[in-house]
Amino acid sequence: MTKRALICGISGQDGGLLAKLLIEKGYQVFGTSRDAEVSRFSNLAHLGILDRISTLSMTLTDFRSVLQVLTETKPDEIYNLAGQTSVGLSFAQPVETLESIAFGTLNLLEVLRFLGGGTKLYNAASSECFGETTLANAATETTPFQPRSPYGVAKATAFWEVANYREAYGLFASSGILFNHESPLRPERFVTRKVVRAATRIAAGSDETLKLGALNVVRDWGWAEEYVDAMWRMLQLDHATDFVVATGQSHSLEYFVQRCFELLGLDWHDHVQVDQRLMRATDIGTSYGDPRKAESLLGWRAKVDFDELLSRLIAAERSILLA
Repeated sequence: MTKRALICGISGQDGGLLAKLLIEKGYQVFGTSRDAEVSRFSNLAHLGILDRISTLSMTLTDFRSVLQVLTETKPDEIYNLAGQTSVGLSFAQPVETLESIAFGTLNLLEVLRFLGGGTKLYNAASSECFGETTLANAATETTPFQPRSPYGVAKATAFWEVANYREAYGLFASSGILFNHESPLRPERFVTRKVVRAATRIAAGSDETLKLGALNVVRDWGWAEEYVDAMWRMLQLDHATDFVVATGQSHSLEYFVQRCFELLGLDWHDHVQVDQRLMRATDIGTSYGDPRKAESLLGWRAKVDFDELLSRLIAAERSILLA
């Protein structure tokens, strides 16, 4: 029988890439947004799969809305990718961030408990839950959480909700603690897209100056298409458990900027300016992940290295400029 998957928050980067993967695997895919009748679903259109997905309106913070959609779609697998997705924006919208992530996840879990059955749930957690981690003590699935943003607090809350419902009610519910993962589908408010777009324009002749905040932050950046494959693999296991998903290699934002400009034949010092107004109230200095559990139990590890990631992002931006 054809498997049925429901992707909550299908309009974002991960939602689109996951939908594409599931369609290729023969799934019937349903996707939700707050108002499916007016949503453009531009990522799905860009990927050429919009006509192969059944879209529905659902508000995760509305219990009745969640109950109605799950009753209608009867999914075998649910992927919870919804909620406010920007760490920076979470400082300006802390209530919306907490409600959309923590309350939304709780509603999904409660509806699954109420309906019963064997539906499997994937929950999108985040490396932001950990706060500061170092190369010597890279984050594993048992590393204590010390979030430093409203986004991280909300994701940590949702993570423990999932763990509690798994233990208390026997739900098949897993959280993927994903480190940063990129693709051309990222909006420009994400610093990686902002850097690559500006650098590509400058290489094409623009005289603009790229303004950034803290350049000394260290992150683990991976290729998003590989990360949605890890999500799917988590729900193919016999028992639910949580996973760190990362490349295991971290770099500073300064090095990200340097290599991006170098690959375009430019010296970043000539085109980048630090703007104190872009600094966050609190931020994670260094972030390192240990993905050995995912490699052991899922057979998953990142294959796209740092320079290949940058090359792919640059190539995508160049194609947009030439279009």
